[in-house]
Amino acid sequence: MTTSATRTPAPAPPAAAAAPPPAPRRRHRRAWDEVPRWQIYLPLGVYLLFTLVPFYWILLFALRPSGSTSLVPWPMTTDHFEKVWTERSFATYFQNSVLTGIAVLFMTTVVALAGGYALARFDFRLKRAFMLALLCSQFVPGALLLVPLFEIFASLRMINSLGSVIIAETVFQLPLSMILISGFIKNVPYSLEEAAWVDGCNRFSAFRVVVLPLLRPGLIAVGSFAFVHAWNHFLFALMFLNNQDKQTIPVGLNTLMGADSVDLGALAAGGVIAAVPVVVVFAFIQKWLITGFSAGAVKG
Repeated sequence: MTTSATRTPAPAPPAAAAAPPPAPRRRHRRAWDEVPRWQIYLPLGVYLLFTLVPFYWILLFALRPSGSTSLVPWPMTTDHFEKVWTERSFATYFQNSVLTGIAVLFMTTVVALAGGYALARFDFRLKRAFMLALLCSQFVPGALLLVPLFEIFASLRMINSLGSVIIAETVFQLPLSMILISGFIKNVPYSLEEAAWVDGCNRFSAFRVVVLPLLRPGLIAVGSFAFVHAWNHFLFALMFLNNQDKQTIPVGLNTLMGADSVDLGALAAGGVIAAVPVVVVFAFIQKWLITGFSAGAVKG
């Protein structure tokens, strides 16, 4: 008796694995060190040339003698500086501008510090509306404020006084300064103040001891912009100051331009006198200025 062996079917050969899709070609990005130096320095050199040529032109007119057409200030002369400093009363203009700038810096920083702390640490009704009003006030040009400010200062008998210019410049700078300082204060952890309260400090002492030292870069940034704006602003000083011994440097520069002729040497010398203090201030505070804007741009 024969038995048929049960044959098991042979396993099917495995299907060939599908080939993976080709990876997309990536563009090779050159590292910073691989970029040719001329591609970096050429645009920077063009920009630097475009920026420095006007300054050189001012120095050229200020230092070369009258009537000279040389492109090199040689022989140099200081006659134009002596003329504007003594004959054109630039010593008085310079003193008035310094007093105005320092007063605006101090008042703007103090008031904006108090208002910025309130915006950063307290919640109150209509806070968002108040912030929106501060932002919208920056879109109002200063020329629209001349008539109401003139009426207010005239009723207070402050026309032809540096106090009117100081108050007007401070009011004009406060909204943006308050918003910036509130951003700086928000970056300071609130737990630091709470720890100071536990140690026995009141709110003002905790702010003075803990928060204020950390705000130094932001305060320098805000104060420097307030000083520079007060130093360069022309409109308020022109409208509120009548006597020559009360005017500031921007108004003094305007007096150097006559209806029929312009003394280019004196005007260039006055421009150098007006620009040097601002350049010196920014040269000394640039480290704090960059640190202040970096602290205000990143929320901790």
